[in-house]
Amino acid sequence: MGGTVSKIIHFRDEEEFIGDMDSALERFSYLASKYGRNPVEGVLLWDYVGIKDDEGVKVFRVGEFPFVEGTLKVDLETLRIMERYFEEMESRLDELTVEEINYFVEMLNDALGEERIYYDAYRLGLDRNTAYIILNIASVHYLETILEGRDRELFEEAIGTLLKYL
Repeated sequence: MGGTVSKIIHFRDEEEFIGDMDSALERFSYLASKYGRNPVEGVLLWDYVGIKDDEGVKVFRVGEFPFVEGTLKVDLETLRIMERYFEEMESRLDELTVEEINYFVEMLNDALGEERIYYDAYRLGLDRNTAYIILNIASVHYLETILEGRDRELFEEAIGTLLKYL
């Protein structure tokens, strides 16, 4: 990916970080819809898990499986196996570590007989209060040179939010 930079971000308050990122990503998405460039190509929190179903890969946070369960396009047996493992993880959410999530994902894939669950945070070295972000510097530069008025204000607010963590 030409023009991209990836970085591990550390933060103190997860809820504040998520709120800030939602706000920045909303602004960048709006600008991307108008100008075709998005400075943020991805954000991965320490507890994000991907599940491959018949439509592709769906990403969610550990603890959100009950909400994602209805959107997965998998057979009933696969869904029930996943449900058992995710319920166990979610019951221990407050003290769950990255290593434990990785272990559960490995066990779950073994139980499914295929690699259907993905957990990259362990491989990336993330832990609680960390996230991995992919920034497209070329898009930042492009938007910085063309934006004016209200769009420029939105861009600067979103960049300011990112810089708070970088």
